[in-house]
Amino acid sequence: MRRLFQKCKISMKSAYELAMERLQKASPSLALTDEQKDKLAELDSKYRAKIAEKELFLKDQIRNAQTAGKADDVDSLQKQLASEVRRLQEECEAAKQKLRNQIARQ
Repeated sequence: MRRLFQKCKISMKSAYELAMERLQKASPSLALTDEQKDKLAELDSKYRAKIAEKELFLKDQIRNAQTAGKADDVDSLQKQLASEVRRLQEECEAAKQKLRNQIARQ
């Protein structure tokens, strides 16, 4: 049997390779230009800066509340920080998806 495969030069594909082929047929991936990659990177950078700004501000507020002994304020500020970071990450992903959709239509 092995000789038959070698003679016909048939190569067996792994389940992973077959799955990737099916996925590629179902939803082909987009080849991005350098300009499009730069735009996506710019969005990432912009939102990382916004997140860092929120973290700096709210962590300072948390530190002040901790030194003042206000445990309730610390908890609410930590929840606010987590919420703001999550919101900004979702906003970033939405902006990147919008850009990808525009690229796909071109």
